[in-house]
Amino acid sequence: MSALPDKFDELIETNALPVLVDFYADWCGPCKMVSPTIAQLAKEYKGKLTTVKINTEKKPAIAAQYSIQSIPTIMIFHKGKQLMRLQGAYPYASLKAEIEKVI
Repeated sequence: MSALPDKFDELIETNALPVLVDFYADWCGPCKMVSPTIAQLAKEYKGKLTTVKINTEKKPAIAAQYSIQSIPTIMIFHKGKQLMRLQGAYPYASLKAEIEKVI
């Protein structure tokens, strides 16, 4: 997984690969449940998908910009366009199927 750059908008608009974004918080139980799944998918899709995690408490402006009202929220962007938005702790197979639909 990639570290969050200083300019999130630049990442999702100019990155050559689609960008999967995991919006989470450290205290969030469902976020902790889905975290290993996100890490596994990041490895599987290396070279096809860039994966970043955004702590909504440390980056509240980004969370507000994308109307994150519940976590975990998982989104995929490519060239600035939102391709996918899921809320909740999806199991591996479901999350992988949703990713496959958009990349």
